[in-house]
Amino acid sequence: MLGFITFIVLVTAGFGNSYGYSKPVTFDGRSLMIDAQHLLLFSGSIHYPRSTPQMWPSLISKAKQGGIDVIQTYVFWNLHEPQQGQYDFSGRHDIVRFIREVQAHGLYVCLRIGPFIESEWTYGGLPFWLHDVPGIVFRSDNGPFKFHMQKWVRKVVNMMKSEKLYASQGGPIILSQIENEYQRIESAFNGKGSRYVQWAAGLAVGLQTGVPWIMCSQQDAPDPVINTCNGFECGVKFEGPNSPNKPSLWTENWTSFVQRYGEEPFIRSAAEIAFHVALFIAKNGTYVNYYMYHGGTNFGRTAAANVITSYYDQAPLDEYGLIRQPLWGHLKELHAAIKLCKVPLLAGSYETSSLGHLQTAYVFKGKSGKCAAFLVNNDNTSNARVRFQNISFELPSMSISILPDCKNVAFNTAKVSTHYNTRSRTVKCKFDSMERWEEFNEPIPIFSNTLLKANALLDHMSTTKDTSDYLWYTVSFQHESDAEAELSVVSNAHVVHAFVNGAYKGYAHGGKHNFALENPIELKNGTNHIALLSVMVGFPDSGAYLERKTAGIRSVRIQNRYLNNYQWGYQIGLLGENLSIFTDKGRNKVEWSRFQGRHNRLTWYKTVFDVPGGHDPLALNLGSMGKGEVWVNGQSIGRYWVSIHTPQQRPSQTWYNIPRSFLKPEGNQLVLVEDEYGDPLGIKLDSVSITKDAKY
Repeated sequence: MLGFITFIVLVTAGFGNSYGYSKPVTFDGRSLMIDAQHLLLFSGSIHYPRSTPQMWPSLISKAKQGGIDVIQTYVFWNLHEPQQGQYDFSGRHDIVRFIREVQAHGLYVCLRIGPFIESEWTYGGLPFWLHDVPGIVFRSDNGPFKFHMQKWVRKVVNMMKSEKLYASQGGPIILSQIENEYQRIESAFNGKGSRYVQWAAGLAVGLQTGVPWIMCSQQDAPDPVINTCNGFECGVKFEGPNSPNKPSLWTENWTSFVQRYGEEPFIRSAAEIAFHVALFIAKNGTYVNYYMYHGGTNFGRTAAANVITSYYDQAPLDEYGLIRQPLWGHLKELHAAIKLCKVPLLAGSYETSSLGHLQTAYVFKGKSGKCAAFLVNNDNTSNARVRFQNISFELPSMSISILPDCKNVAFNTAKVSTHYNTRSRTVKCKFDSMERWEEFNEPIPIFSNTLLKANALLDHMSTTKDTSDYLWYTVSFQHESDAEAELSVVSNAHVVHAFVNGAYKGYAHGGKHNFALENPIELKNGTNHIALLSVMVGFPDSGAYLERKTAGIRSVRIQNRYLNNYQWGYQIGLLGENLSIFTDKGRNKVEWSRFQGRHNRLTWYKTVFDVPGGHDPLALNLGSMGKGEVWVNGQSIGRYWVSIHTPQQRPSQTWYNIPRSFLKPEGNQLVLVEDEYGDPLGIKLDSVSITKDAKY
């Protein structure tokens, strides 16, 4: 253990929040404290790169209106250092600007540095160049990894210090996180796992940020690092702080869950979320963070394996930053009711009593005589009538009534009074004229034209190094006659397309395990050219020994001839990608032709449009397309995979967010690469709005 128990930092004054001067902060077994005052905090996760700087003020303002005190964000290492020693903190990557925006709204910040973050983000936020460091083992007591992790964490901390953003300097950052849910994989590293935990904690504390450090889902977090809970039901499943001198903090209350292509969205009701927040508070919790409060968009190729481009759209603020009711309003009322109980919650004595078989009272009594109670009905089928302090209360099934004075109910988690709102879309622009579109057919490479060659089937991930979703495997061989044959390709990437002598011969897709493409083909007398396009829809984001994970084509057979050990030629990425034909500078590097209405595989489409009037968010309806990626004025708005349907026979995502800040008044360039047989004439540009009947 690292030694001391009580951790003192400097932070700014309370919920005013007046920044620029310091007040002492401690934590104890009840809560975080500022100037010896205990804190009851509600937090919301908003990730700066999943929205735009133009959206940040509105998102933060709506969070504050919803009763949020803290904005929580990860730091995305592979976004900021995509190539070793080359840093990017501009635009959506400008974390300092984001934190200053939070500060300007008078809120605090919880900075989750990681540097492993998972977050359904490609490679868990780790830059892929780490993979090529000799002898490296990620997230272990391993010298090369610890060297690079320490270098990055120090860089982030020093940046925050230089900008005076820590609470000890008068800034808004009151908590920092090192590592992320490490206990899930710790045992895979045997003793090196526990030694790594000790080292990471020591690294964090030794940086002397002046704010407490946390480790989420890490029950053995060394003192003074606070172990915290992640999950749906931390009031039920959290084992609690590993020291009586640490507060009970919930760092991830999942408002929805990750959605992958082929899956329906995961819906949590406002009543269920409110129940578990109230239960956690009733059991001495004093910090709850909603993951996510605003999910946003996985722009570009940032989503992890098979994760859709929209992220936690079911959160209180949806992908576009619009308020989702009744969730936002119900949680706002919950926060207000709990804050009415703040004095006895934070300073009073605590007791529980049974009110029935499945009913319990959690009571907090302050020295001044103030009293607050949480009356819990854990029966998920029936209402219950209970007596508490000689007063009769009706408790709906699976609900908690909050009594700020132990007499009157201020809020019940099951009684949702906020009206529902509805998100609607209005077509603003159709792209249904062939004259509007130009196309470019992606050329199919052959072995003799490739620059990278190997006498083996190479790993997709270590070859592309996350610079493209696409890797061409090409081979040429002699055949003595015209003949029909069977092509068999085994892959553990996500998609594989097959071309024989320039003709398309089929595709297959899979998930986490091997899948096979088996199709009849025609061979000709003489030289035959095989081109296989391996496609990854994001890299994995979690698991032990992430650096050892591989993907790509594993085996190729034509009839009884295995081609695995032939000499293969490789092309990383599509030609259109490599020439950046989706940009102003790159689009003239190829010859575009008028769209002929034929829907070929691997085709680039290009058109222009003017921005619709108004201020409503905009979304591209890609319901007529198959699979690919979209760029607007050179900026990727993400991958799409509309052809994969859920069990309800609909795409996981049809509409794709186009931030208005990506657009100019006229002449916006829209470019798509379509892997399948999508029809660009069916694309529409819609505005997105909500009904105004909700009570805020």
